Amino acid sequence: MRLVFAAVLTLPLAACGPAKTPTVEATNATAAEVQAKVAAATGDADLVKPGRWEGSMTMHDMQMSGLPPEVQQQMSARMTEPHRFTSCVTPEDVKAKRGFFTGAKDSHCTYDHFTMAGGKIDAAMVCKETVGTMKATMAGSYTPESYHFDMRSTTEAPGAGAAPGGPGAQKMTITIDAKRTGECRGDENGATPKIRP
Repeated sequence: MRLVFAAVLTLPLAACGPAKTPTVEATNATAAEVQAKVAAATGDADLVKPGRWEGSMTMHDMQMSGLPPEVQQQMSARMTEPHRFTSCVTPEDVKAKRGFFTGAKDSHCTYDHFTMAGGKIDAAMVCKETVGTMKATMAGSYTPESYHFDMRSTTEAPGAGAAPGGPGAQKMTITIDAKRTGECRGDENGATPKIRP
């Protein structure tokens, strides 16, 4: 699960107003390089509205190789419950054009491609961590006060081999929705739900 959240954290959710909808294209780029391109494309426009953001992450499908069918069914039933989260976007975040862009220093993700245009984002990335290598695709839409993303990922544990579905393979389909709900309260729990792997 940690690799999935690392990927979510590297998404520069650059929601901007209707007066200026930037277009960004990047291939074989780091998260920092994509963030720089987004910042350059938006100029002086605010990327998101500061304040408290509330959302949920819902897992629609999870497959883990090597598990007995009954165990996988139990895990899937437990994990498909929506996991809610909150985050605080400060005026400083907006000015620095970070928005929801956090965690880049702690991740090892590279975008195969990243496209942002017309209020939509489409991306494919690879994240390499000690727990394994994850390949993920993400697509969704955004406004200055909301966003929706669908994510599909496949994770291979170290030594699992290159064949998808081999020992240690894990596949997930996740939906993430969030919206601005007002001013920050000081009790926000971060940009992603706190779920143990």
